[in-house]
Amino acid sequence: MDRYNADIVIANGENAAGGFGLTVDTAKELFNQGIHLLTSGNHIWDKKEQVALVLGDPRVIRPANYPDGAPGRGSAILTTPGGVKVGILNLEGRVFMKNLECPFLVADREIKRLKLETAIILVDFHAEATSEKSALGWYLDGRVSAVIGTHTHVQTADERILTQGTAFMTDAGMTGGFDSIIGMGKEETINKFLTQLPAKFEVAKKDIRLNGVVIGVDEQSGKAVSIERINISC
Repeated sequence: MDRYNADIVIANGENAAGGFGLTVDTAKELFNQGIHLLTSGNHIWDKKEQVALVLGDPRVIRPANYPDGAPGRGSAILTTPGGVKVGILNLEGRVFMKNLECPFLVADREIKRLKLETAIILVDFHAEATSEKSALGWYLDGRVSAVIGTHTHVQTADERILTQGTAFMTDAGMTGGFDSIIGMGKEETINKFLTQLPAKFEVAKKDIRLNGVVIGVDEQSGKAVSIERINISC
């Protein structure tokens, strides 16, 4: 991200370990590439033997609306090279997903706490339904710097700054092979749809691209001043 002169780089890493879950070694590889913090979602639990170790790293967070007793934490505060604090909140949707605590109400609670330390708050909303993502964006408009959706692996073209100063995008997209079906091999995925039988998926490795979004934020107000969608061939 050197070309964007980014102060902080955040990535959703829940599928980084061969397409499913996250391991300690995979997380280290990502941190070595310059990522400062990893958010996650419903697949963070896939590598069961590694969950406690992965979420024991303060640079890895999971959705804040999992019940009490779940390992890890749902938010973090980072400090830029210039000494500016940035809050990051991870939430998971409920439409077509797990029956978790309400992400809207958990957001209220977590934002109130984060605001004690910083005006800049970025939200990774890991959700399936575009309507739920849009609703959370408008619900938090003016209270957070950005609400960026993850989970579907398909980048949307609706980046904008909402009326009260919150940057919003339904889904940041995917980093991986685009000659694929949402990052996985085409043949085995199509065959599963045709036969409805279990299939072993392999990560696609052709036409590698990096999807994401770059957000500019006013340090004093915490309001977004710019948002740019990126889609880079690697």
